[in-house]
Amino acid sequence: MIKQFLLTFLLLVIPATVMASTGGETLDLTKSVIGYISLLIFGIAYLLVMAEEVTHLRKSKPVLMAAGIIWVLIAYVYAQNDLPHAAGIAIRHNILEYAELFFFLLVAMTYINAMEERLVFQTLRTKLVTAGLSFRQLFWITGALSFVISPVADNLTTALLMCAVVMALGKGKAKFVSLACINIVVAANAGGAFSPFGDITTLMVWQKGIVSFSEFFALFLPSLVNWIVPAVIMSFAIEKSRPESDGEIVTMKRGGIVVMFLFLMTIATAVSFHNFLHLPPMAGMMMGLSYLKIYGFYLKKTHSNLKGVVYDPEKAEERVGDTVAFDIFRNIARAEWDTLFFFYGVILCVGGLGFMGYLGLVSHVMYDSWGPTYANITVGVLSAIVDNIPVMFAVLTMLPEMSQGQWLLVTLTAGVGGSLLSIGSAAGVALMGQSRGLYTFGGHLKWTPVIALGYAASIATHFLVNGSKF
Repeated sequence: MIKQFLLTFLLLVIPATVMASTGGETLDLTKSVIGYISLLIFGIAYLLVMAEEVTHLRKSKPVLMAAGIIWVLIAYVYAQNDLPHAAGIAIRHNILEYAELFFFLLVAMTYINAMEERLVFQTLRTKLVTAGLSFRQLFWITGALSFVISPVADNLTTALLMCAVVMALGKGKAKFVSLACINIVVAANAGGAFSPFGDITTLMVWQKGIVSFSEFFALFLPSLVNWIVPAVIMSFAIEKSRPESDGEIVTMKRGGIVVMFLFLMTIATAVSFHNFLHLPPMAGMMMGLSYLKIYGFYLKKTHSNLKGVVYDPEKAEERVGDTVAFDIFRNIARAEWDTLFFFYGVILCVGGLGFMGYLGLVSHVMYDSWGPTYANITVGVLSAIVDNIPVMFAVLTMLPEMSQGQWLLVTLTAGVGGSLLSIGSAAGVALMGQSRGLYTFGGHLKWTPVIALGYAASIATHFLVNGSKF
């Protein structure tokens, strides 16, 4: 009974204009009720994503549901128009794009988890805590490290690491923690904008083949300006006193340095696969995973349970590392699965709306009517309100004709635009949860004009130093 009702409803809401193919293979659903329903479903799903901190509903759940419903509607409409295979072909194209992103990120997350398990990041944190630096110096050092580490370790991981350092140092200093977290978010997003590995959006642009690996570094100066301008202004609000050390000492586990080296080798492999062999970077990353798996096998085989052995300070590193055997699959299991599934839902939702024809309409309005410069600047502002991942995926799906300079511009703005609001990037959202109310939406919003000044300065710097690419 329910099935018959749904079929009857769908037949009634599909207007006659939809029944005409716009080229024998695709249908224009932009003015149909089915299209409007799909937009509404995606909008509701994304509102739930933005309200994750309030509802505690994981962000992957609503977008997975929305993606399924949207493609069910598309498949039904096409089946009714004697095009039963068109939707299947289209969704497979989106799944292929997701698969390349999925395996790349899975390997990167596994390496990050392995380094965390080997206490690489905790050791860095301890060294900073015990260095005896002032709050203002720590403000600059954590910001600089965020800018330098994020191109390799991604902006989210970098921000979480630096926030842990700031939280350890800023006990009882709420203002310092808030300003330092804002600085970390801006620096991590800026640092990730000039590297294919620094952000999901840059990774998508690189894997699409639009910008080569070496061309990303043309964004180094604009990205640096994006961070430096607000950092200089905010630093005057930081006191010069020194924090007290808690005396905690952390020693890196056995093999931590080798894991870092293997991660760099894996990145080099991915770059070589893409640049020299014209293979997807994901294939190089999966080969790089074998490096870690083989080395993990060595660590496991050479593991010795030292329970009951007299403590020897000279062998502290080996003892700590051998307390628990290295397990590669435990690191794989600790990947951000909710984030990975969220990407699946977003890519299929946006892909479905694009297949209906909506992205073509948006592309015409933004890139044809406004021009690429204003459109790409707007993309950065939108990424602060929504999220840079669906915004950038939409741009890549529309694939407007632009110069290399414009593609670099949209890569820059989508990467750093999320810093305008605390909810505009994964780094900002994560730090709001980690800082336990010290870094808030309102606290970040207070400094948005300063961050916007850096955003404008980075765009101006891009036009100045990369003018020949336009």
